Amino acid sequence: MPTWKEGDRVRVVTRAVTEEDRKKNRYFAHMGGLLGTVQNVYGPGEVAIKVDSASLSKISADVHRTAVERMREKFLGSISEEQKKQLTAEELNFNAHYVLLVQGSDLEMIAK
Repeated sequence: MPTWKEGDRVRVVTRAVTEEDRKKNRYFAHMGGLLGTVQNVYGPGEVAIKVDSASLSKISADVHRTAVERMREKFLGSISEEQKKQLTAEELNFNAHYVLLVQGSDLEMIAK
């Protein structure tokens, strides 16, 4: 098994979901084939990857987009108008990263 490090380009392997996966919420079918970059390595069994939004399925991308819109609304609703004026357009229209915590064994290295 490769030793993962921050910045590695990876793909989540596509495999059947096992009963153990279901019990521990470790792997789901929609994760298979996602591309991303290693953001943090917590150990050989836990690797956080920032998923490339282009590799998300239409359903996952729609769910993520809706979640980001709700986060923006909640954030903007919690600050004053004066604070909003101090924010840049980029800060007002932030985009959340799609990050997954996966098992190192469920990743494969891809070319950069």
